[in-house]
Amino acid sequence: MPTRLPRRPPPIQELLERCGGLQETVPVLSLLANAAETDRYLHWDELRHRTPPQGLSHEQWWLAEKLSRRPTPLPLLASDGRAFWFSQPPVLLQGLHQIDMQAGASVVAPEAVTTRSTRDRYLLSSLMEEAITSSQMEGAATTRDVAKAMIRDRRPPRDRSERMILNNFLTMQRIRELRNQPLTPQLVLDLHRLVSADTLDDPADAGRLRPPGKEVVVDDAYGTVFHVPPPAEELPGRLEELCRFANGETPKVFIHPVVRAIALHFWLAYDHPFCDGNGRTARALFYWAMLHQGYWLFEFISISSVINKARSQYERSFLHSESDDNDLTYFLLAQVKVIQQAITSLHAYLERKAREVGVLQQRLGGLDGLNHRQLALLRHALRHSGFRYSVLSHQNSHGVSHQTARSDLQKLAARGLLRAGKDGRREIFRVPEDLAARLPG
Repeated sequence: MPTRLPRRPPPIQELLERCGGLQETVPVLSLLANAAETDRYLHWDELRHRTPPQGLSHEQWWLAEKLSRRPTPLPLLASDGRAFWFSQPPVLLQGLHQIDMQAGASVVAPEAVTTRSTRDRYLLSSLMEEAITSSQMEGAATTRDVAKAMIRDRRPPRDRSERMILNNFLTMQRIRELRNQPLTPQLVLDLHRLVSADTLDDPADAGRLRPPGKEVVVDDAYGTVFHVPPPAEELPGRLEELCRFANGETPKVFIHPVVRAIALHFWLAYDHPFCDGNGRTARALFYWAMLHQGYWLFEFISISSVINKARSQYERSFLHSESDDNDLTYFLLAQVKVIQQAITSLHAYLERKAREVGVLQQRLGGLDGLNHRQLALLRHALRHSGFRYSVLSHQNSHGVSHQTARSDLQKLAARGLLRAGKDGRREIFRVPEDLAARLPG
């Protein structure tokens, strides 16, 4: 079923004339202030289907809403030369405050991500989750288990889907290294090259802006055009402006850091400066911005997994912003909700893992000498009967030496908790189907 384009709002000047001008609208604003729903920021396409407050007409209600929205201009210009802007309704301010309280620089870290024995494992898990989901959003078709095994084993990718996932994983690692560096056009090109290497129809497109003659549109399988990006000739200048904004040089007013990161995500998606890989690069820049601005918890958070569950809301917020006088507030609100859900998911994940460790520790109470790495492997093994571990995969999962990883696996095999074997010349350790029965309790 094709996606429906939102109904564009009627022009404000036309509404003012129809509603009797500003003099007649002021009382309407007063009425609306008393009846306003502070947890909503409605687009005309939604508002026109709702019952207006205080017996107002839909046109009066929309006019009052629009006149109450105080714009803060952004340096991002639409294709027609008009600036994008945003307002700050209470629902946005509340969401930004909650993100600051839950993921800002002053937030006390959960124990699981400060303890060395678990931090690296959770970090690897989050990087893999973001890499896999972000790639699946762009068409990668590979199961999570296969993708994770490829990353852990450092196996070369076998097809385009696996290459996309590995590229995303390497890009997320690179962003962690770049967090303290300013953004430059060359850095954006380097990130695109990393995220798209060996996945494009024309390999020369990796790490370069759309050349003249390679204009693109954003559409669906039914031919509905949702967005026409700026022409290729404008892209170098627009990329310079994007970097100035990312580094806080523009505008000359305070922009909340989360707003800046989300706007950066939107900006690159709007400009669509590459022939392919724009979505993955936009999300990569969002992560760079959050880490660069001190939101350290985003090392462990995957936004793509949340976006992927509600793709239609993500796409609709983009269309609402573009169709309503370049009001970015719709996209900001949608992404703030995504971030809040991602933070909630992380905390739920950490709590669930803590409970699982507690239960497993009880079951393993009769076994002496198990370290945290072996405990983590057994927790995974209990959910993946028949899974095969290699020395290299265990080594990469926990950041230990080859000998330490081999010793961990051999000791588990000696206790009958893994089955040692060979895959060619490679030593492997397989999960026995009756592992749960082999554990005490």
